[in-house]
Amino acid sequence: MGRPAYTRGMRIIAGTLRGRRLIGPPGLTTRPITDRAKQSLFDSLQDCFAVDEGSGPGTVLDCFSGTGSMGLECLSRGAGKAIFIEQDRGALKGLEENLEALGLKERAVVLSMDAYQCASHPEVKNLTVAFVDPPYAHVDTGPLRHKVDELIRQLAAGCMVDGGIISFRHPSWVSLEPETLGVKIVRELKYGEMAITWLRKA
Repeated sequence: MGRPAYTRGMRIIAGTLRGRRLIGPPGLTTRPITDRAKQSLFDSLQDCFAVDEGSGPGTVLDCFSGTGSMGLECLSRGAGKAIFIEQDRGALKGLEENLEALGLKERAVVLSMDAYQCASHPEVKNLTVAFVDPPYAHVDTGPLRHKVDELIRQLAAGCMVDGGIISFRHPSWVSLEPETLGVKIVRELKYGEMAITWLRKA
């Protein structure tokens, strides 16, 4: 076996696994979030995913997960369970390697499926935080934008705990119409050409 391949710049930035680097298969095309943006996002979300309304560790969804950076960060910071949604074989291999290396397999559910169909899966429920990070080409105006909107609508309507947050990553120039999605905008974070919008069921 060869040495594991590390995706440049990807690591756990806080929690019990702080500093651990994340494995990714060679040649995988990713859009890793910068450490600065990740730190800002997770510091603000900490109370959401670590405790589900005071009853214990929460469940998070890492949708379009790639090798699992967002969900793994949540597990390091105290989330009880992370559900990863990914179809790409290379990304899935990297995700499985990360879970094994970090000792997190027992707290993870990996679903190899179309992310746009995940809201109907029986495992995807009672979420405290859902990270939705589709390809930018799907989010901008185009034929796939309606799938992104419908995924957000379905997650908000049937998959989140009361007060749960959908963290939607998208280009900063993309606008949302929360009323048509059954959500309200809680917070908007912008980092250059990248934006992260928090949504909650209206």
